[in-house]
Amino acid sequence: MAQSGILGGKVAFIAGGSSGINLGVALGFAEAGAKVALISRSPEKIEAAAQGLRDAGHDAIGMAADVRAFAAVDQALAATRDTWGEIDIVLSGAAGNFVAPASEISANGFKTVVDIDLLGTFNVFRASYPYIRKPGASLIAITAAQAVQPIMNQVHVCAAKAGVNMVTKCMAMEWGPEGVRVNGISPGPINDTEGMRRLTPTPEAQAAYKRTIPMGVYGEKRDIAELAIFLSTDSARYITGTIIECDGGAQLTGGSTNSFNQKATR
Repeated sequence: MAQSGILGGKVAFIAGGSSGINLGVALGFAEAGAKVALISRSPEKIEAAAQGLRDAGHDAIGMAADVRAFAAVDQALAATRDTWGEIDIVLSGAAGNFVAPASEISANGFKTVVDIDLLGTFNVFRASYPYIRKPGASLIAITAAQAVQPIMNQVHVCAAKAGVNMVTKCMAMEWGPEGVRVNGISPGPINDTEGMRRLTPTPEAQAAYKRTIPMGVYGEKRDIAELAIFLSTDSARYITGTIIECDGGAQLTGGSTNSFNQKATR
């Protein structure tokens, strides 16, 4: 992982931090010396995630909050500040997804994904503004290839993630003069995540997917964590409004398109 102590003294707030990539980033931040606050909808899951970090010797708190509820996010941010002082890093990673053709997605299903991904990212970033408006603050959105790559059976996610990218870029423009940086990370296929277990549930499906990736392998959660750590340090002090792909080249070949199509037609 990243150099120990590189984030020493910093406070990080992570939305959607109870599992998967976001929890991997939380662990990376903690190992790099940051104090970490996690939020997610499930009180049991978020407390278990925070306890796991504490058991490993890190400073961590977990709070139940739905990113779709602005007031709940704001309350969690205020509690984080009251516990540890100024917040330096905010990561928005809560997301929803399912595979279905547009003709079978209900209006409520479409709205649910847009509310979690797009409205949730806006709420997390907008609510954090009073707490992070200072030079060196880093906001990071977890986006996806669907933001820029039209994919069949993913109209809801494509719409939501395209919006997340634009929220990231617009806020980077508006908040840059105050020294606040806003960037996005677009992960590719990452090992040991619920998304990949659903998308490639068999060894055969995994092998087929890997053949579409130029680097030929899945990434690891630590790959996303390392990138998020970099974006939160002075090494990235002149990077803002950028969406960085961390996917082994998967977007170059359209591997996601093939896999989602196969999944939906099995």
